[in-house]
Amino acid sequence: MDIEQRGENAVSDTPSENVVPVPKKPGNNNDGGVETAEEATEPAEPDINELCRDMFDKMAIFLQGELTATCEDYKLLENMNKLTSLKYMEMKDISINISRNLQDLNQKYASLQPYLDQINQIEEQVTSLEQAAYRLDTYSKKLEAKFKKLEKR
Repeated sequence: MDIEQRGENAVSDTPSENVVPVPKKPGNNNDGGVETAEEATEPAEPDINELCRDMFDKMAIFLQGELTATCEDYKLLENMNKLTSLKYMEMKDISINISRNLQDLNQKYASLQPYLDQINQIEEQVTSLEQAAYRLDTYSKKLEAKFKKLEKR
C-alpha cells in the first residue's frame, strides 16, 4: 500500500464526517488550545441548532425588510417620475399657448405698423409746425419791437 492509498483510507474511515466541531469550553483542559478527541466528536448541542435557525429566520426577516424598503423606494421614484412627466407636459402646454399668443401679438403689431408709421409722420409734421410757430413768434416780436420804435418817433 502506498502513501496516497493509506491517506484515502484514513480519511474515509473517520466517523466524524457528520459531526460539527464544538468550540472549546474554557477551563476544561489546560493544554493550550488543543482539542481532545472527546471534544471534537461531541455532537452539537440542540440549542445551537435552534439559535442558528432563529438567526436565519431573523436574517430572512431583515433581508425581506430591506427588499421591501428598496421596492418602496423604487415605487416612490416611479411616482415622482410620473408626476414630473405630468408637470413637464403641463409646462409644454403652457409654452405652446405662450408661443401662439406671441405669434398673435406679432401679427397684430404687423397689422398696426402702417398706423404707427403714420403716427410717426404726423409727429414729425407737428414738430416741424411747432418750430415754424416759434420762428413766427420770434419774427412777430421783432416786428412789434420795430413798430413800437417807429411809433415813438
